[in-house]
Amino acid sequence: MNPKIQFIHTERPAYVYLRQSTMAQVRHNQESTERQYALKDKACELGWTPARVKVLDGDLGVSGAQTAGRNDFKALVADVSMGMVGAVFALEASRLARSCTDWHRLLELCAFSDTLIIDEDGCYNPADFNDQLLLGLKGTMSQAELHFIRARLQGGKLNKARKGELRRPLPVGLVYDDQGQIVLDPDSEVRQAVQFLFDTFRETGSGYAVVHKFAKEGLRFPKRAYGGLWNGKLIWGRLTDNRVLCLLKNPAYAGAYVHGRYQSTKEVAADGTLRTKSTQMPMASWTVTIREHHEAYISWDEYMENQELLERNRTNGEEHLLAGPAREGRALLQGLLVCGDCGRRLTVRYKGNGGIYATYDCNWKKRSGLLTSSCMHVRCDLVDKPIVNRILEAVKPQQIEIAVKAFEELERRESAIDNQWRMRIERVEYEAGLAQRRYEEVDPANRLVAATLEKRWNEALLAVEAAKQEHRECQRQDPITATDEQKAALLSLAKDLPRLWKAPTTNDKDRKRILRLLLKDVTVEKLPEPKQIILHLRWQGGALEDVPVTLLPNRPDQVRYPDALVEKVRQLASESPDAEIAARLNGDAIPSATGKPFTATMVKWIRYRHRIAPPQLKQPHELTVNEVAREFSVSPNVVYYWIERKVIAARRVNHGAPYWIALDDEKKNELAEWVRDSKQIQAQACPASLSQTAGGAV
Repeated sequence: MNPKIQFIHTERPAYVYLRQSTMAQVRHNQESTERQYALKDKACELGWTPARVKVLDGDLGVSGAQTAGRNDFKALVADVSMGMVGAVFALEASRLARSCTDWHRLLELCAFSDTLIIDEDGCYNPADFNDQLLLGLKGTMSQAELHFIRARLQGGKLNKARKGELRRPLPVGLVYDDQGQIVLDPDSEVRQAVQFLFDTFRETGSGYAVVHKFAKEGLRFPKRAYGGLWNGKLIWGRLTDNRVLCLLKNPAYAGAYVHGRYQSTKEVAADGTLRTKSTQMPMASWTVTIREHHEAYISWDEYMENQELLERNRTNGEEHLLAGPAREGRALLQGLLVCGDCGRRLTVRYKGNGGIYATYDCNWKKRSGLLTSSCMHVRCDLVDKPIVNRILEAVKPQQIEIAVKAFEELERRESAIDNQWRMRIERVEYEAGLAQRRYEEVDPANRLVAATLEKRWNEALLAVEAAKQEHRECQRQDPITATDEQKAALLSLAKDLPRLWKAPTTNDKDRKRILRLLLKDVTVEKLPEPKQIILHLRWQGGALEDVPVTLLPNRPDQVRYPDALVEKVRQLASESPDAEIAARLNGDAIPSATGKPFTATMVKWIRYRHRIAPPQLKQPHELTVNEVAREFSVSPNVVYYWIERKVIAARRVNHGAPYWIALDDEKKNELAEWVRDSKQIQAQACPASLSQTAGGAV
């Protein structure tokens, strides 16, 4: 018996710790597992009873590089720290820990609690300096061994990857042939589905639009299972946003072999443990990039364009770098306009009744606190209209060619969708035929098997009928095949691009896509003159062009009459009433500020606003109200009373103008008699007469 093993050690349990790094080692390296289980017998030989030997085998298949995930190791450390363990048995130090941190912590706890460590080489007491030194070297060598193993493995993988021979799981649509070369999937339905995805993205410019297109047409998308019972089999299902982005970002579809797209990085979790996660690296950090390595679905240039488009479509990036895809809305230049002041992209704001009024805004400096107002604020239609006119003018010579290519593109899209449905129906028909053959080949006497196969055959036939019915339903809702009359009408409409642009069937998203095909961006510059801007167009080919635009004045300026019109009204007011002035202005086809014909009320407002006196057209024989009142020694109110009762005839040019009264001799005698006989008028006149008399007496 080893002298280091004392009674105090055998009185406490002995822990036998088992660990192997992977489940593959557990399955295939069974000799190592047997050697570790044999440590229980060794503990019994050294003085421990079988009841006091505890085997910890819960960490089989778990790496020893860190403590996370090793529950048995955590239980071992906890029991050692509480002095409940007499000895720890392990095949070697690397079985306990591959990390110096975990190894030395265990040694310190064993030394504190007087716990032995026993392996195949001998028995060690961590409290003894020499044993502790030797165990420390073993732990260091164990960690170094892990580094050497990893370096050799990674070096071999990297060397093979540089030659493009390191095999890895391929994305759907690509497979390995018998010689180990990467080729396109021999299944035509799979190839057509992958190609249709890239074509749809080139058409729409948005991953979400691709998902929407597949859902609208009722199309499915495949994925290949790796590992488990379904290893290597195709599973058809609904296309998701995440899958679209994964396919668009995978350079394998561009015929490139890359290594190092993802790297493992470590981070400290909230509980203090180290965790490993996979991080996608930028293209400049890829270790190996071999172009034209195998057959591709798209070219490398198209792949790079897709990455640039996906980056622009991001909604969480720098807004001055993002143009974004074509979206719904009235603003046709959304994402294309750049502020000439701060260089940021102009955003769109929908205001008014239910958001029907769209405006382009640049409020970056306002949000940053550099300005108290927006850099720029302009109505969308005032900017969109001149740009659209310039676009239609630029493509006018090529309208016939555009019409033909557009028609061919529509036919190609229709054919691609129809092929997807045809191959889907062909696949379910093949599965139904296979189920039929299996049923026919079974022994009729074996009714248990025959009944199951008959049920599968019926289910396959129902799947065929369901696929055909779904296809007919999609054709009914969105017909794929166009008649000859529809083709002729479409071609004639396409020849006239302006009419096609303004057609009700052309939505705003399609118009935005056309603009993005021709324009790269448009910089909006404010000129020193008020309401003057200039649009700097940058075409996709690199050509530059400037389009000046005059904006509408403010609303008060729009309804403000020009000085020339005010002066004309001033001249006419000297000789004509308001109604005649309005008639003359309408006769000269002069519109009002609101675009409506002039009325007497409008002319009166102009006179009031600009202090234009009404016309003075009093005749020599006519009297004013005050003159009549003095002549008959009455107050002006009496004269107004006569006018209101139509006792005397009076006229005036406009409402509010003075009255002009014409009196003959007969009317004068009548009014004089009225004054003599009216006691009320005499009563009103008496105080004045008495005051005059009193004044004369004095």
